[in-house]
Amino acid sequence: MTHKATYLPPTGTDLSSVLQGGYNHPLAREWQSERQLLKLMFIFPLFISDIDDEESIIPSLPNIKRHGINKLAAYLEPLVAKGLRSVILFGVILKDGVKDEVGTAADDPDGPVIRAIKLIRERFPQLYVICDVCLCEYTSHAHCGVLHEDGSLKREESVLRIGAVAVNYARAGAHCVAPSDMMDGRIKDIKRGLVDAQLENKVLVMSYSAKFSGSLYGPFRDIAGSCPGKGDRKLYQLPVGGAGLARRALVRDIEEGADALIVKPSTFYLDIVSEASKICKDYPLCVYHVSGEYAMLHAAAEKGVVDLKAIAFESHQGFLRAGARMIISYFTPEFLDWLDV
Repeated sequence: MTHKATYLPPTGTDLSSVLQGGYNHPLAREWQSERQLLKLMFIFPLFISDIDDEESIIPSLPNIKRHGINKLAAYLEPLVAKGLRSVILFGVILKDGVKDEVGTAADDPDGPVIRAIKLIRERFPQLYVICDVCLCEYTSHAHCGVLHEDGSLKREESVLRIGAVAVNYARAGAHCVAPSDMMDGRIKDIKRGLVDAQLENKVLVMSYSAKFSGSLYGPFRDIAGSCPGKGDRKLYQLPVGGAGLARRALVRDIEEGADALIVKPSTFYLDIVSEASKICKDYPLCVYHVSGEYAMLHAAAEKGVVDLKAIAFESHQGFLRAGARMIISYFTPEFLDWLDV
């Protein structure tokens, strides 16, 4: 008679400590993610120049171009074909003598943003159009509001002007207005303006509620031409250690009627994103992977320190883990390809 060997498991093994079989295959590793990156989460920043035929590369912001209105449709067409769902528009004023103290060019019907809204709505009706609402790209002093003679901000005039710009973007066809100025009380004024214009049920207000001052905005200011001529923005953007201020600003903007909220920057502020996901648990939460963060990843990849695709996925998965639902990302074109693989 032949006796088969009987396997006896080692004694003393705690089976709950054996984890690696659960992620030994690429698909199984994907299943371990509580949330998956999807194309619909990505919002792509577009920089629209007031020079109609411009198409400029900005060295500090790799792969990102500034486009005039005549170049915009051809640029967007292949991205839309790959699954681009949403864009956020930033106007860029390059012509001499256009910028002024109150940012008149921001909502000029013949200016870059309103023309871009109309073009996109006509040519790409499936695209969701968000307009960044701020004055810094359009003012001669490059600050985000209207200034007193001493350089300090006029809060009331600033929020009234920002509210007017937001309403004019909505009238032009924007689906969403996103005030990034950080003026106190601007969400309330924007909502009131939309109600008065009978647009409150047609336009989402997504507030940059937790926007921090810091060192990560340089490439954006290069492409948008929005570096302040004097002073800085630390008096109205949050201090980098101001977690409590961020919490208060999020609660305030919810109470004033914000429909969605943004934390900016992202990578260095994941604690804020995590807290915001709890404070704003009933609201869509967006993070902005800002120009400096994006440029740093490219610089590291160029030095051979990281693989660009791998580090982009790692950073963006971090935003999901922290609780974000949407991501404003300069990597959007790459993810439209990567998420097909």
